Amino acid sequence: MKNQQEQEKDLVSIIAPVYNLKKYILQTIASVQAQSYENWEFLLVEDGSKDGTKELLQEFLESHPDDRIRLLLLPSNLGAAKARNYGVEQAKGRYIAYLDGDDLWMPQKLSRQVAFMEQHQAAFSFTGYEFADEEGVGLGKVVHVPPTLNYQQALKNTTIFTSTVMFDGKRMDKSKMVMPDMKSEDTALWWSLLRQGFLAYGLEENLVLYRRPGKSLSSNKFEAMKRIWKLYRHEGLGIVSSAWHFCFWAFRAVKRRL
Repeated sequence: MKNQQEQEKDLVSIIAPVYNLKKYILQTIASVQAQSYENWEFLLVEDGSKDGTKELLQEFLESHPDDRIRLLLLPSNLGAAKARNYGVEQAKGRYIAYLDGDDLWMPQKLSRQVAFMEQHQAAFSFTGYEFADEEGVGLGKVVHVPPTLNYQQALKNTTIFTSTVMFDGKRMDKSKMVMPDMKSEDTALWWSLLRQGFLAYGLEENLVLYRRPGKSLSSNKFEAMKRIWKLYRHEGLGIVSSAWHFCFWAFRAVKRRL
């Protein structure tokens, strides 16, 4: 049971799309349950997993009941964008926080970020994070973030990582939080919001572990390059402008991983 002080805090709705994450999802849940800020709801949007993730979650929630966790089942694999959008539709909290189902939060993540947003009266915030190995152990490579990002700055610096983002529903209507159904849907949403005049506030603290499972890094980099190029074109940037911004993106992307 939450104490009176916790009950008076604003509810944070945590949205996590879940697809084939049987190996990681319970560790992610544990990192949410370990939060020092206790007034949250965790919406696990099960997106048609094929590896037994849904059954694992059902068994876990039956044997370890927590009324703050809600399992939402989609009829088929609709993709991360639609899964996140459905979670936002179902959310009851003032604050919307995104968490990928294989990433981990530090125990003070919610408390520090909510306080930060109240201090700055921010509608949109993000934090620093650390790369982690497949077991969720930090690798010591921390990504630092700027105090703020506007639209023009964000086009050159895609440092806003999904599992660090929080919105204030009192300062931003839910209708603006809809992710487009495309690759890099998260970055597309950040750019859309910044283009509309919102300012993203960066909390310069390492509060998230970004798990990077063992995959082909060369393949991942090539795909990332294609996605970012298509995003620039989606934004309506010309060839020259896209190439200009792409150079800045590539430099910072490499720097983050060194």
